[in-house]
Amino acid sequence: MAERSSRRTFLKSGLAAGFGTLASGLWSLLGGSTATEDKNPQPLNVSPDSSAVGRETMDMITMGEVNHQKNGFDPHAMLTDWDRGKVSTLPNGQTLREYEIVAIDKPIEVAPGINFSAWTFDGRIPGPTIRCTEGDRVRIKFINAGSHPHTIHFHGIHDASMDGVPGAGDGQIPPGESTVYEFDAEPFGCHLYHCHSTPLKRHIHKGLYGAFIVDPDPTRHPEYADAASSRLLGSRENERWQELMMVMNGFDTNFDGDNEIYAANSIAFAYTNKPIKIDHNRPVRVYLINATEFDPINSFHLHANFFDFYDHGTTFTPDRTTIDTVMMCQAQRGILEFSFKDFELGKYMFHAHQSEFAELGWMSFFEVTDGETIA
Repeated sequence: MAERSSRRTFLKSGLAAGFGTLASGLWSLLGGSTATEDKNPQPLNVSPDSSAVGRETMDMITMGEVNHQKNGFDPHAMLTDWDRGKVSTLPNGQTLREYEIVAIDKPIEVAPGINFSAWTFDGRIPGPTIRCTEGDRVRIKFINAGSHPHTIHFHGIHDASMDGVPGAGDGQIPPGESTVYEFDAEPFGCHLYHCHSTPLKRHIHKGLYGAFIVDPDPTRHPEYADAASSRLLGSRENERWQELMMVMNGFDTNFDGDNEIYAANSIAFAYTNKPIKIDHNRPVRVYLINATEFDPINSFHLHANFFDFYDHGTTFTPDRTTIDTVMMCQAQRGILEFSFKDFELGKYMFHAHQSEFAELGWMSFFEVTDGETIA
């Protein structure tokens, strides 16, 4: 590329228009324009009837729809599609959870008409949300069907041979080969997994990451039994919670080292165009992970409400209470807990509080209802 367009130019010329303007924007990205940084950028323009949310979002949304069926995943289904694996019992009585994850090269439509040449786990970004219980034996067969060597590195406690990094255990897995990662799930909390092949920033940025949630075993924490039970998927105490998984990420669509698209769960403005329904009678728990490459931090800001934050999710008491914004470096994660009880019904915005991230796709709404939920 002789000259590179800025993220702002991309936003104005690529995302906000129909096919003709989109083609013009893509021509600009390929070197057909000498655009410079816009000192007075305008928000995305959208016709009054082109979005379910309309003018109330200040017109900062995309036109058109992403083909979720072609992508092979839906960002709304991702919020709650916990993968608990194939469950059995080992001779010693320990629960065994078995998974199979395949690395696949695949284009992903991250905004209407904008495709990203991705490397994925199981054909989706983020990869499947692995959820297990503290102390379970986790066994993951990893198959590399991609075009480059890959690994899976799990954030958690395990043996060196299971670390999924070059130089330890099986190291990098070449295309066409496989390996098995096996370890006990600990500690409890909100974790992640990602490829650790080099160059690391490229393998992560291309999409090789996912959520790894370890629920606490209440029998191991008698002093916090109620809190532990409330996080244990399937328990009576957990049923009243509305639990959601969100991975904050970004996409460098012209490979210049800057992200042109930002999102929660990969699709720009997914939860603006279709807000997440929340029952105001039940508390909300969000498992939040930052997998954004090329930017040192990302953030989550909730409008008109406050939350408690459990850093890494490894404690039963919050690290910070009554906050409305949390900042995370890459790979940092945590649990947010909040409630809309006694709030007015309606739409409540949440987004990154880096304004550029919000304008480039990381803008969302909860729709607080009297009984309706996302699941």
